[in-house]
Amino acid sequence: EVQLVESGGGLVQPGGSLKLACAASGFTFSNYVMTWLRQAPGKGLEWVSSIKSDGGSEYYADSAKGRFFISRDNTKNTLYLQLNSLKMEDTAIYYCAKDEFDDCFSPSYCSRLERYATKYRGQGTQVTVSS
Repeated sequence: EVQLVESGGGLVQPGGSLKLACAASGFTFSNYVMTWLRQAPGKGLEWVSSIKSDGGSEYYADSAKGRFFISRDNTKNTLYLQLNSLKMEDTAIYYCAKDEFDDCFSPSYCSRLERYATKYRGQGTQVTVSS
């Protein structure tokens, strides 16, 4: 059974940083693209970033580019998202998700939400950016 458990969220001031983690189990972690999604209050699910199975390629939404950094440790079956220069509009629940393939090749493909079945998402971690 696929299990994804996010951690690292919290309350942070604008301009601050957080590092999210996602511990994965129940599948061969190193074989799949892993992705971060988020859902802001009252809004739909939004793609944030994806990383190729071997960590060799990273893909970012425009809203994340230059501020967020995705990484993975395949020896620890763990996905990370470093959040820097946080803004109030980054307030959301952040989810990690498993893809069905080892690469998604471009942001336009990685961002297709139908790639990420609900059963392959974690429960999320809350990030609140507020002064």
